[in-house]
Amino acid sequence: MKTYISFPVFCLIFVFLFSACNKKSEFEYNYYTVNGAPAFDKIAPYLNLETAPVSYKVELPKHLTNFGIIPKALDDNLAVLGRVLFWDKNLSKDGKISCGSCHDPNKAFGDDVAFSKGIYDRATTRNSIALGSVLNFSSSYGSDINGSGGLPFFWDNRAKSVSEQAKGTLANPNEMGMSMTDVVNQVEQKEYYLPLFEAAFGKTIVTEEKVLSAITEFINSLGSHSTKFDVAADKQVTNNLLNNYDKDFSDFTASENRGKLIYINSCSNCHGQNFATPMLTKANNGLELDSSKDPGVGGFTKLNSDIGLFKVPTLRNITKSAPYMHDGRFKTLEEVIDHYSTNIKNNPTLSLELKSGNQAKKFNFTTEQKSDLIAFLNTLEDHDLPKIKRFSDPFKN
Repeated sequence: MKTYISFPVFCLIFVFLFSACNKKSEFEYNYYTVNGAPAFDKIAPYLNLETAPVSYKVELPKHLTNFGIIPKALDDNLAVLGRVLFWDKNLSKDGKISCGSCHDPNKAFGDDVAFSKGIYDRATTRNSIALGSVLNFSSSYGSDINGSGGLPFFWDNRAKSVSEQAKGTLANPNEMGMSMTDVVNQVEQKEYYLPLFEAAFGKTIVTEEKVLSAITEFINSLGSHSTKFDVAADKQVTNNLLNNYDKDFSDFTASENRGKLIYINSCSNCHGQNFATPMLTKANNGLELDSSKDPGVGGFTKLNSDIGLFKVPTLRNITKSAPYMHDGRFKTLEEVIDHYSTNIKNNPTLSLELKSGNQAKKFNFTTEQKSDLIAFLNTLEDHDLPKIKRFSDPFKN
């Protein structure tokens, strides 16, 4: 027997469903509030943000998690706030420079000039390090979350945490030229920060510590691990075979596999095999030594043994981060490889990995070996990185 629903009952059901849909929409829209009142309208005129925070969860390839490399759990609200702070040009003295100005997603979160332009067109004193060269900041950088094994920041390794690095960059007179008091004052004046701070901290009150913790959370979400190398390594490296990077990868061309072996035999003692962390945190790689120009780590530690030593980066997205070295002297990878092939300069602090007896080592790569090495380095490019919206500039033009 058929059961009929009366028209009044049908109307009540329709109204209930419609109301439920509206409540769902209202809840999503009203995720951002100020003192309990809906406040997305304070965000929307300025920022291309979703009505609720997206996930900043980091999932690394299994060939790395097998080694115990684990990213930090992240707070989405804090990361969204950090993203806005990272891209906000109002946090510079002339209102024209953001952190993202020198760290372009299309350039591996680096820059394509030897020295970037800071406030008032002042030039930076060192090449902008490509943030896309890092697997994931939270899994390897910062002694605050990774203990004594956490990698330091800047070319001279002077900062031990993201917070310390961010504060130094904001204050640098050639970069953003802001004291933290200046930064806090600017943030307090922008209405789009009110709901973002309330979502992240439960209150709209702005402090130096909150600003730096939000920037830290966003930086800790950054990383690059969707490369041809990672896909191939995941197929090759298993829990039962943890160190098999030197074997041919089935997804690689013959040239890429030859280049991988050249890299392992000639480069990995400094830069590492799995591109998660370098083997050395600092090295003198045989550039001519002129400590009057830039003493490197020695300028910070004041140790003669550190003169001419600089950060050893990992090489993810190396094909997108030219020019190279701390002073951007090499415009192409070919120039970099030529340097290591025949042009390493001997000096008192030259790293042992680049010495042969008392002389500078010459790798003497053949033309084919150079080509193979570049073919392999191309497998380290993450083609998805520039397209990841949660890392991009959220400001409307």
